[in-house]
Amino acid sequence: MLRETTVFGPIHSRRLGSSLGINLLPQEGKVCNFDCVYCECGWNKDGLNDRTLPTAEDVKEALSAKLKACMESATPIDSITFSGDGEPTLNPQFADIIDITLALRDKYYPKAKVSVLSNATQIGRDSVFQALKKVDNAILKLDAPTDAQAALVNRPTGAYHVADVVDNMRKFKGDFVLQTMFLKGPGWATEDWVQDWMQTVRALKPREVMVYTIDRETPLKELQKYTVEEMRSLVQPLIDEGYQIQIKG
Repeated sequence: MLRETTVFGPIHSRRLGSSLGINLLPQEGKVCNFDCVYCECGWNKDGLNDRTLPTAEDVKEALSAKLKACMESATPIDSITFSGDGEPTLNPQFADIIDITLALRDKYYPKAKVSVLSNATQIGRDSVFQALKKVDNAILKLDAPTDAQAALVNRPTGAYHVADVVDNMRKFKGDFVLQTMFLKGPGWATEDWVQDWMQTVRALKPREVMVYTIDRETPLKELQKYTVEEMRSLVQPLIDEGYQIQIKG
């Protein structure tokens, strides 16, 4: 299972290029309100040994030092990406940290994008929504079109309703990236599932859709990955309709 420092990389991201990561969760644990069957950080129960969240000042210090070092060594950075060990928007200082990151990006790497990988559960909170509106890439997860299917794949803690998340996504008026994991397994990503998911995409009209499959070891061992060709075939109707689809195997 992955455990990341507050600022890590840059690493090569199959979706974002040379990506400098920011982890707003514990360095030796995991904090997430999903417990996805495919999470490269492992199950939530295995990440309880560290619950310390970095503060805005911690992030400012670590990010400033890393960006300065990367600039001096001419290291390319395409994206400054919030990911890490869980859900970044759960950090109570998320909005302040976004402002700090944008200012440091402008100072050191003005051409780099700021991206946030989020499960979209907190976008109903105005502070989170407003912060995500400021970044270049708000990458919002929707793996399943129904609550029952989300329970199978994402295993959310507490109340989670796909309809509420979709309604909150509408507030972005299409200015976001929709991210979906395609998995092979009993009941996952069946034809009906994909058809319902495509209807949700049509309702939201995101500027881009990222479709991807597993790339690392998963906590649920029987999962199988799709090929790029299989995923392209599944989403071909959306491609034909003009949607911008990024497919990564």
